[in-house]
Amino acid sequence: MLDSTELIREFVAIPGPPGQEQAVGDAFAAHARALGYQPDTDAKGNTIVTIPGGRKKEPPRVVVTAHLDEIALMVLRIAADGWVEVVPMGGAYPWKWGEQPVQILALNGQVDGILSFGSIHTNAPESVAQQARGGPLVWGQAQVFTPLTGRKLWSQGVRPGSRVVLHPEVRKVRELGPFLASYFLDDRADVTAMLLAMESLKELPLKSGIVFAATASEEVGGEGAAYLMHRLQPDICVALEIGPKVPESPFDIDDQPTIWVTDNYASIHSEDIRILSDVCVELGQEPHWQPLSRGGSDASSAAQRGLTARPVTLGLPVENSHGLEIMHRDAPQELARLLVAYLQRVAG
Repeated sequence: MLDSTELIREFVAIPGPPGQEQAVGDAFAAHARALGYQPDTDAKGNTIVTIPGGRKKEPPRVVVTAHLDEIALMVLRIAADGWVEVVPMGGAYPWKWGEQPVQILALNGQVDGILSFGSIHTNAPESVAQQARGGPLVWGQAQVFTPLTGRKLWSQGVRPGSRVVLHPEVRKVRELGPFLASYFLDDRADVTAMLLAMESLKELPLKSGIVFAATASEEVGGEGAAYLMHRLQPDICVALEIGPKVPESPFDIDDQPTIWVTDNYASIHSEDIRILSDVCVELGQEPHWQPLSRGGSDASSAAQRGLTARPVTLGLPVENSHGLEIMHRDAPQELARLLVAYLQRVAG
């Protein structure tokens, strides 16, 4: 039986910036194979598991996604003295990351560095400290310090476009009573929930097939899911996501799933509201029905592009989204229970 906390620890420890998620995909594929599935990887980097249904000639009606990638930085410019300018990939914010150890994923290995905003003991208008006193930090004010010159960084394989990720020493899961805290629970906890659901579905008959996809480049616009669903065009896409605690949804950080009812891209279909309501009653769950005024998922962004008819986004309640995120340790199991019961309704 899969251990969700240990799976989360394993996945969080592996860097997976947008466009460079293969190591996380390989770890997911290894667990899928251990469950008896045959995963495949497409040209975009999505790791895909197809569970056939009883009517094998029909195309899959449902695709379930959880994304492999994490928010990250990208090298913009390399100075002669070895300082590196960066830009964000996805919703990374300087005030969420702060001054932390990072790694540049170079062509010839990893280069350690420190994300830096400079010293505070100055009133000079050109200093980041003085600028931050009057407004928010932006990534143009950040640099990565490295022990190497620009020439040596280039010889190590650092290029404009190289990904910059949080250092391994920061990529740890902390236990706080019944809670877990870590960077990148979005979406490594949901990849875990997807594996838990796949484990349960091994014993259940399905009339129509289901595609499970650990998707690439979600944080930069849902690229991986769009690439996959342009080919499959499923009736339903279920995206597994975090459920960020926000003023519009002031719920407790408990183990109950969240159900996105709307976001920046699309809204849930009324039929899925009915199905999920019935399923939650049967399971004894009390989900958080969540409107989001900012955000999107693989499902909702695909729906806006006309690549699926019914977007469904199911989440884990999370505090501190895109930062040091906090969730209940039992939330992945409850999310997996809801997902399996929903899939039995629409594909069983």
